[in-house]
Amino acid sequence: MLVCDGAMGTMLYAKGVFINRCFDALNLTDPDRVAEVHQDYLRAGADVIETNTFGANRIKLRGFGLADTLAEINTAGARIAARAAAGRAYVAGAIGPLGIRIEPWGRTGKDEAEAYFREQAQALLDGGVDLFILETFRDLGEVGAAIRAVRSICSLPIVAQMTTEEDGNSLDGTSPEQFAPALEREAPDVIGVNCSVGPAPMLDTIERIASVTRTRLAAQPNAGRPRDIDGRAIYLSSPEYVASYARRFVQNGVRLVGGCCGTTPEHIRQIKAEVSRAAASTSPRVAAVQVAVSEPGLSPLPRQERSQFARALVDGRFATVVELLPPKGHLTADIIERARMLKGRGVDAVQIPEGPRGARMSALSLAVLIQQHAGIEAILEYSSRDRNLLGMESELLGAHAMGVRNVVLLTGDVRPIGDYPDSTGLFDVDSIGLTNVVTRLNHGLDIGGQRIGLPTAFHVGVLVNPGAEDLDAEVRRFEFKVEAGAEYAITRPVFDLQTFERLHKRIGSARLPIIVGLWPFESARNAEYMANEVPGVKVPDVVLERMRRAKEGEAAAAEGVAIARELGAALRGVVQGVHVSAPPERFDSALEVLAGIR
Repeated sequence: MLVCDGAMGTMLYAKGVFINRCFDALNLTDPDRVAEVHQDYLRAGADVIETNTFGANRIKLRGFGLADTLAEINTAGARIAARAAAGRAYVAGAIGPLGIRIEPWGRTGKDEAEAYFREQAQALLDGGVDLFILETFRDLGEVGAAIRAVRSICSLPIVAQMTTEEDGNSLDGTSPEQFAPALEREAPDVIGVNCSVGPAPMLDTIERIASVTRTRLAAQPNAGRPRDIDGRAIYLSSPEYVASYARRFVQNGVRLVGGCCGTTPEHIRQIKAEVSRAAASTSPRVAAVQVAVSEPGLSPLPRQERSQFARALVDGRFATVVELLPPKGHLTADIIERARMLKGRGVDAVQIPEGPRGARMSALSLAVLIQQHAGIEAILEYSSRDRNLLGMESELLGAHAMGVRNVVLLTGDVRPIGDYPDSTGLFDVDSIGLTNVVTRLNHGLDIGGQRIGLPTAFHVGVLVNPGAEDLDAEVRRFEFKVEAGAEYAITRPVFDLQTFERLHKRIGSARLPIIVGLWPFESARNAEYMANEVPGVKVPDVVLERMRRAKEGEAAAAEGVAIARELGAALRGVVQGVHVSAPPERFDSALEVLAGIR
């Protein structure tokens, strides 16, 4: 397994080179600045560095009036990289697309394209490269021409990479199941994907490629999608987040992993550490119920010793959970009294969700207060939205120090902010990465693999949505959560058996305790809202009709309770517990649902 370097263009841009410059020409006009970037990546541990020649073909150089200096630019780029590497790393000749369409989409013939690529490849070969990386191609015909051009002049290794959209298809709409075998037939030594997307969608694409080819694979993601901040394209995915996917790339056959736009030497340093740990593992992929830990850590505390709620699940006892929304303002007497009431009714735990933004108490603060003053365990809902990786690690350590043990981890929803409907939250990692963070803490390790002393003792829960539109994607994400260390799962609200059963058939083999989510409708309007305006929720027509017949008022609320009771009772022999949510003003509905199930 080899680690390639990261971005060249964005690093040069960060060093003050204007975007309208020909970056490849810096090999002649500012070689020291180019060499400085190479040295930064070498110090970060890169095994392969790419020449600063991505756009140094005749077509693109012609746009800068530099076509006649093609040989000098490419040869100089190879020599700068070779001097920097000094035998410590391989030098890859970087070749990108021509920037024009070739047949059948353009007027340039494939033989002409091959000649353009051969000219650039020969200059790189003359400069002393060790291999070639053909990257960021969208057209199979064009990358095929580039492969043939290199093969016509030498037998050095070739890495051929397509670039894809979020859905895994190339920018021209070709699926991985199509382009991977087509690339394989061109006989490069390594095939893969780079640029355009971050590590999460790229992993999906790599998985699809791995299912249809036996060729060694390469993956070089961007540091997420760029964000325009004051006119500058800023990539916001942290080194830790990008590196967290390196192990999963390796488990899916990737043998060359690095970075593309927005990645920095620090990204490569973190990737190098993760790949080194993956190389030390003998198993190609961990089983769904195993936990992958970056470094040897301490053994985690047995689950049943972490909390009373954990013991209930381990012992196979049917567990009950009720959601309590944090109050507006800072007064907690009423909600603590409700928590005491739930304890008196035999409820195992209360879940504290991260409520809507505004003047509401934080979920963590309320969880601590309830445990201290009501004597019932809290389950802290904790999302990765709007938190960076280091900040989450600090908050979780603080939560543990204050006695929180049960957590349910989620990515969090994107919410418009004020009058800016296109604004988004900051997602340094998703729920899978967050689960990995907590699992490491439970092994006494921080996100960098360093010991933290005594391990934490979190009981790690995740969410799963039976009503997901793309069930395959939901199941795949659930499997990654289990692999990351999830120990129980709570479902989104379920309103019919069929919706739950279609998911349970797919995830039952994981043998995780499943807590089914129940929501007693308060009215027909509430049911219609859930059916039509809440993403990922399925309310069958027969249930909607029951609520419409009940109309409004207490009769409708009673019907909502009856529907939730029926579901809970029907699933009691299948799941390990129920999680009841109800609006604060209908708190009694939650108690009525539990009474009916028991």
